[in-house]
Amino acid sequence: MKRYDVLVRGSGIVGHSLALALARLGLQVALQADPKRPEGHPDVRAYALNATSVSLLQSLKVWDALPAHAATPVHDMHIEGDSSGGSIDFSAWEQKVGELAWIVDAAVLERELASALRFAPHVSVVVGDVQAPLIALCEGKSSAARDALGIRFERHNYGHRAIAARLTASRDHRNIARQWFRSPDVLALLPFDTPSPQASYALVWSLPDDRARALLALDDPAFEQALMGATAGAAGELALASPRADWPLMQARASAVSGPGWVLLGDAAHVVHPLAGQGLNLGLADVVTLARVIAEREPWREPGDEKLLRRYARERLAPTWAMGQLTDGLLQLFAHPAPAVRELRNRGLTLVNHLPLVKRWLTARALDS
Repeated sequence: MKRYDVLVRGSGIVGHSLALALARLGLQVALQADPKRPEGHPDVRAYALNATSVSLLQSLKVWDALPAHAATPVHDMHIEGDSSGGSIDFSAWEQKVGELAWIVDAAVLERELASALRFAPHVSVVVGDVQAPLIALCEGKSSAARDALGIRFERHNYGHRAIAARLTASRDHRNIARQWFRSPDVLALLPFDTPSPQASYALVWSLPDDRARALLALDDPAFEQALMGATAGAAGELALASPRADWPLMQARASAVSGPGWVLLGDAAHVVHPLAGQGLNLGLADVVTLARVIAEREPWREPGDEKLLRRYARERLAPTWAMGQLTDGLLQLFAHPAPAVRELRNRGLTLVNHLPLVKRWLTARALDS
């Protein structure tokens, strides 16, 4: 029987990236794929990737394989509150970076990762369990293996749903991401180059369950009309270019992310609200940290050594906790209906917009999860 150093369970972006990263260290990696997803609607998800995530994918020889239309740089970001005058703008030029983020087609990224794995000499796709000193669980928020370990997954369900779709616009996006924070919803238009180059967006619209279901029940023209009302035409005339997808929103955190011979990464360890676009970035930062901790281990330690894995857990504790608190705090602040709170939050946006050092600090946090 072949000996493996690591068993990676889960074949999403985080699991595939981890398998490639550990294989580059010369470790023998067994990848236990998830059950094949049923055929259905096309995948309309898009991710905002920060500099750390892009650097990881470059090191895995995946980033440069993405077709040009599948990755769109964000040069500017405009965020509006729920009253006139309450807004904040971020600029890559002002922050002295090449781009604030990259908006990436989830399905294309998954395809390129799968292609890279086919040529990875130290990765074997396996069916069923195999013996390995370390089991890395990357199965997502519904991880059965995590639950089998008795790890509590403390969930806070928001009672909101996210609606995602691809849109075309009558105006060029000019690489500007737009976001509206209003009580009680959050709407994001992320610049995209497909199906219409320079005139497409990925939509992520988070709303209370009843409002989300009402919007999902509308036909396409009525939904587009609601979307135009919500954006006030800031991005031009918007039209659906895909089916709509939706999912429930939550904040969640595992009670422990490592133990003797096992470790959690990505949504199996932590889930945050998508309003800041940092969920996948947190998962890929998990990959970067775990690969480095394993690469720097003492020669006598196995990859599954409990003390070794505690180093990973300690290093990821603060950033994942902070991002969860930030996204939850922003959501609660902008969902509060009191007029005084509304005035305070909109004045706060405008104040931050005039504080370059604060904006630079916020940008740095977003660029490096």
